[in-house]
Amino acid sequence: MKIATWNINGVKARVDSLIAWLKASNPDIACLQEIKSVDEAFPRSEIEALGYHVETHGQKGFNGVALLAKPRPDEVNRGLPGDDSDEQSRFIEGVFSVKGGAIRVCCLYLPNGNPVGTEKYAYKLQWMQRLAAFAERRLALEEPVILAGDYNVIPEPHDCWDVKVWQNDALFLPETRAAFRRLRNLGFTDAVRATSDEVPLYSFWDYQAGCWQKNFGIRIDHLMLSPEAADKLVSTSIEKHVRAWEKPSDHVPVAAEFSFEAA
Repeated sequence: MKIATWNINGVKARVDSLIAWLKASNPDIACLQEIKSVDEAFPRSEIEALGYHVETHGQKGFNGVALLAKPRPDEVNRGLPGDDSDEQSRFIEGVFSVKGGAIRVCCLYLPNGNPVGTEKYAYKLQWMQRLAAFAERRLALEEPVILAGDYNVIPEPHDCWDVKVWQNDALFLPETRAAFRRLRNLGFTDAVRATSDEVPLYSFWDYQAGCWQKNFGIRIDHLMLSPEAADKLVSTSIEKHVRAWEKPSDHVPVAAEFSFEAA
């Protein structure tokens, strides 16, 4: 089973690229972030024609997440628990049957947090606390859990092209990285780093200043795995070639192969 995450940065602007990628990469489950679309306007018919079930948690013009899955989900939960006043669409969870039980695939779009020193950074840290609390509850189920998405977190210095450029950014501040480590310390595994110690490995290149051409990138798109999911991990890939497509997103898909079998 192949599970992938991709911040598509606007599904309407990149629906042709999305369809081409689904055909070429052929993920069993795709987690999309920043769809920037209300649920009713999401281009589901084109995707359903490829054999995917479509579940969205959209928002007009901003944010928005989606699960595209070949297996039909048994259960779908929208919104990260812990703050009923949070109106931003950043989280969706699907439960899928596999041989021997079920897996939980969560698609998340963690807040950027810039500019630091504003309520945006406070919201980022609070969101990460809620995510850790949610993750801890899911661990208690002793099921395979995959937390896939755009974390807006650079975990380590070698995950960015120049530490000096990023050291005061919300994506790399010590408080941000400490919050990400708390997730790891609960028992979650960074899928990419579990399968590769290659540096540099990036998943995002800014549109500005020739960052793509110069390979000035950062790694902020992650698949974090519970122990039960990590036990089934076979391989990972960063589909970097997608960044060179026409009208690209500034992110590329990150995928993991697992030895789960459909029920």
